[in-house]
Amino acid sequence: MPQEPRLLDQVRDRIRFRHYSIRTEQAYLGWIRRFILFHRKRHPRDMGAPEVERFLSALATEYNVAASTQNQALSAILFLYREVLGIELPWLDGVKRAKRPQRLPVVLTREEIRSVLAHLQGRNALMASLLYGAGLRLLECVRLRVKDVELDRRQIVVRDGKGGRDRVTLLPESMRPSLEEQIDRVREIHNQDLTDGFGAVWLPHALARKYPNAPREFGWQYVFPSAKRSTDPRSGRRGRHHIDEQTLQRAVKQAVRAAGVSKPASCHTFRHSFATHLLEAGYGIRTIQELLGHRDVNTTMIYTHVANCGGRGVRSPLDR
Repeated sequence: MPQEPRLLDQVRDRIRFRHYSIRTEQAYLGWIRRFILFHRKRHPRDMGAPEVERFLSALATEYNVAASTQNQALSAILFLYREVLGIELPWLDGVKRAKRPQRLPVVLTREEIRSVLAHLQGRNALMASLLYGAGLRLLECVRLRVKDVELDRRQIVVRDGKGGRDRVTLLPESMRPSLEEQIDRVREIHNQDLTDGFGAVWLPHALARKYPNAPREFGWQYVFPSAKRSTDPRSGRRGRHHIDEQTLQRAVKQAVRAAGVSKPASCHTFRHSFATHLLEAGYGIRTIQELLGHRDVNTTMIYTHVANCGGRGVRSPLDR
């Protein structure tokens, strides 16, 4: 009789069947492995809600993980039981939830933004400018395809953003020349890859089967490709992926330090600053919600607290 696949291989196959991202796959496999090791390598089929509650509670009480980290671990374990083992766990009322602190986002002033961008060069400066100028998330920026940069219409189409949603955001007029130059460079790189027998880029879900010629078309290439070709861990095909997002993260961190900015700013800070500065300029909260791609307007409302902090619009009694 054929041997049953290992548990983690079953999880991996199910995740790919559901078209989850490679990052979700890595995160879920990591949490399931930690869950099994926490219970001394017992098979999850021999465990249930009490063991899940004990593991999740330990994350909060012993390891002091953030609420989002605990929720990710819970999602991974529920996926294991529901999607792989076919077991419905009762509602986990006994889990001690890590409290999610209510924190205001870090926002840079316009002067601080200009100073940080001035300490970035080349592609890093262009990508950071997109994060601030279009309100993109880091991964949305590095995964941007040529076909989704609409220079004439001055807009960027964000495909498969957070929550699997598409949206349209603005393209800063001042960035058109730089983006045109970047796309021309991508065309040269792509033509060379085709000459060398490569040039096929990764496409999401079943698009590569539905449109077999699409992976080699220029429009599907990444706007910010990697300097080297690599092998896709799923298909085994060799091609040119997008740039590693850690490259920009490190560059921004160094630029923040060089600019003398004392705030704990990161790539995501540009997106927070984009929303706050639009709000301060008088744009409506619904417009900003659409540009950011928030499902719930309450998520966008956090920027009203940032714009109002520091007493904007209120005169201190000391000044009287």
